Amino acid sequence: MFLSSAMTTGAIEAANGAGTGTHMWLGIAIFVLAYILIASEKIDKTIASILGAGLMVAVGVAGFSEMLGKIDLNVLGLLIGMMVMVNIMATTGVFEYLAVKIARQTRGNGVLVVLEFLAVTAFISAFMDNVTTVILMAPVTILITQLLRLPTAPVLILEAIFSNIGGTATLIGDPPNILIGASCGLSFNDFLLNLTPVVILIAAASLAVVLFQMRKSLRTSPGAVAQVRMTEPKLAILDPGRLSRSLWVFAIVLLGFFTSRATGLEPGLIAICGSFIMALVCRIELSQMLEKVEWNTILFFCGLFMMVGALEIGGVFEKLGAEMIGLTRGNFALTMMVILWGSALLSAVIDNIPLVISMIPLITSIIPELAEKTGMSPDQVREPLFWALALGACLGGNGTLIGASANVVVCQIARRNRYPVNFRQFTRYGFPLMILSVVISSIYLYLRYIY
Repeated sequence: MFLSSAMTTGAIEAANGAGTGTHMWLGIAIFVLAYILIASEKIDKTIASILGAGLMVAVGVAGFSEMLGKIDLNVLGLLIGMMVMVNIMATTGVFEYLAVKIARQTRGNGVLVVLEFLAVTAFISAFMDNVTTVILMAPVTILITQLLRLPTAPVLILEAIFSNIGGTATLIGDPPNILIGASCGLSFNDFLLNLTPVVILIAAASLAVVLFQMRKSLRTSPGAVAQVRMTEPKLAILDPGRLSRSLWVFAIVLLGFFTSRATGLEPGLIAICGSFIMALVCRIELSQMLEKVEWNTILFFCGLFMMVGALEIGGVFEKLGAEMIGLTRGNFALTMMVILWGSALLSAVIDNIPLVISMIPLITSIIPELAEKTGMSPDQVREPLFWALALGACLGGNGTLIGASANVVVCQIARRNRYPVNFRQFTRYGFPLMILSVVISSIYLYLRYIY
């Protein structure tokens, strides 16, 4: 009887394992199908992501409540709050003012305009969330490219790319870095000393490539330059009082972002509360501002978070990570490069937040074995592996349109302003720069931690 019971238990466990494996492969198949539809743009990407999430629930990949729990409300709160604040500030004419000011400062030189915009985007993104950065920069960019008759869509794409590059430099610049820092006890100064030098090199090299490739399309006509010289920035301000009040609230919100770790307040909560306060002090109907929120973007992220969350629940990322680590057979340099390139390529097609969450325990588990085989201390092994993960996860997001939140937001803003950006167009700019940045990262990691 005991034998019969044991056999029955074993059969049930085997059946459960087979079912779990089937569900995992079904989840992968659904995600790949949704990804193909998003990339091909045969149907709206929001529809593809929501239907993909619904299909995963229908076939039993994961439960609906479990998948709902994978939606990052902090990211959504940040998006909605910043969209509302930017829309309120737009009513004052401040973005038109900044556009005209920069155009006059550069004397209408297209190369200098793009150089300044991309450098500023990367710098701001190092100290502010990438999505916040592009939401702030995109309206100004659209206005100045219209004024100087520069190619708007490519410049917007490049801003998203440079926001991801700049965000890699610090602990607070990109969500994967926040996760890595919090989980592994790495400080702001650790990120500054280990990642900022290579990010500066990557940004400089990427700028050189971009300006060389676009040098012909960035030439401005004498008519556009003459028009810029005739403009008066101060005349763009429509409501000085509202501008002053909105800037004060926005300054407090930025202070909240910088001190969020000390106060324990999430950036999403700060942004939402800040947007409501700004609507109140600027005497603007909140309903009017909520109408201008990119709800299709919000729903797209909901579907994407749910699909990726279902794969995470099914153990897909753990299996991929285990295979990736197993290939190296304990070679420290090879392990570091596999983590860098593997996380970069995966981040180009899936959200980097669940990828990092899955990779952290995997990397932690192999540290003792690598330390023993290499004769290094666990700390000497640990930090380079996590720097490789941070560089791969953050920079890999530049590979495709859905690789990073900032990419999607920029494309939605561009589309709303009648500058449609498709998947292929973004990949044409983003993927080569991603490869360049990861190659530079490989050389940097090898020279600094291996050579």
